[in-house]
Amino acid sequence: MPAAFFVVRAIVTDASRRVAFDRWYETEHLPDAVKAFGVTKAWRFWSLDDPSLHQAMYQFDDEAKLNAMLAGDALQKLVADFNRDWPDVKRSRETLVLAQAFVT
Repeated sequence: MPAAFFVVRAIVTDASRRVAFDRWYETEHLPDAVKAFGVTKAWRFWSLDDPSLHQAMYQFDDEAKLNAMLAGDALQKLVADFNRDWPDVKRSRETLVLAQAFVT
C-alpha cells in the first residue's frame, strides 16, 4: 500500500508573530504531532512565494493508518492546542495518497 500524507496549511498574516509561531511549531507542536500520530517522518515548510504560508506534512505508512488517526482523539487534542495558542491563524487540512515516487 502506498504512503499517505496529512497536510496542514497555516496562514500567519502578522509578520511580527512568525518567529514565535515557527519556534512553537518546531519545539512543541511538530514533536507532539509526530508522537501522537505515530509517524516516522514529518516536514515543515515556509513558502518562498508567500511568506505568510506555513505548511506541515506528516507521512503515514498507508491510508488505513491515516484514517485511523483522523478518526481518533489525537488530532482533536492537537487542534485544541493550536486554537488555544494561535486562535487567529487560519488553516486548512488535506489528505493525500502517494501516486508515484521517482528517485534518481
